[in-house]
Amino acid sequence: MKIAFCITGAGHLLEQSVKLAEKISQKNDLTIFLSAAAVEVLKMYGFYEKIIQLSGGKYNELYTEINQRFSYPITGRLSLGKYDLLIVTPATANTVSKIVYGIADSLVTNAVAQAGKGAVNIFMVPVDYHSGAIDTILPSKLELSLCENCDECISALTCKNGAIIPASEIDLTKCTGCGLCKNSCPNGAINAGKIVTIYMRDIDIENTKKLSQMKGITIFEKPFDILEYI
Repeated sequence: MKIAFCITGAGHLLEQSVKLAEKISQKNDLTIFLSAAAVEVLKMYGFYEKIIQLSGGKYNELYTEINQRFSYPITGRLSLGKYDLLIVTPATANTVSKIVYGIADSLVTNAVAQAGKGAVNIFMVPVDYHSGAIDTILPSKLELSLCENCDECISALTCKNGAIIPASEIDLTKCTGCGLCKNSCPNGAINAGKIVTIYMRDIDIENTKKLSQMKGITIFEKPFDILEYI
């Protein structure tokens, strides 16, 4: 199959989505679309290089918001029906709300709009699938309660991207999720992969319901639920 695979800027379900892309790419031709936020978040969680590697195959491609703005010409393939399927996972609340209200001003939402015009089936995994609380994983975080404000911050010196602000925070826009800061801190003040509980907003849940009622779109609870239908 020829599949267009979109990733947006959600941390929740991100690792599972990357693993799904890896598995699909083994037997299918994959074109990957990354929103601007997806590029940042993939780096924060340490998955960006994996996505880059996926695009290195003979028939696999990668397009980002930066190299496609503002007309997103690559999505024209979808309007011409040149793909068998469009997958969007994870789909942020922002992306879902735009699709529901017909806004196509980003690479991913434009891809969805063009897929609709080309009668290409769309599979989506919204992060706001259930109401109530969900557990999700955070990127690297500086735990101030454990930080000793050392005269010479080893973690800051270790970080090649200058993402560590000693005794303050981690600049996640510079973080690549390599884990070197965590491994080098003698006080264990760098936390990576911390699980926290977040609560879904009613408006986001409502938009997900509206999304499920749109023609040509099928929503799934988890990324790997899609495999049964490919």
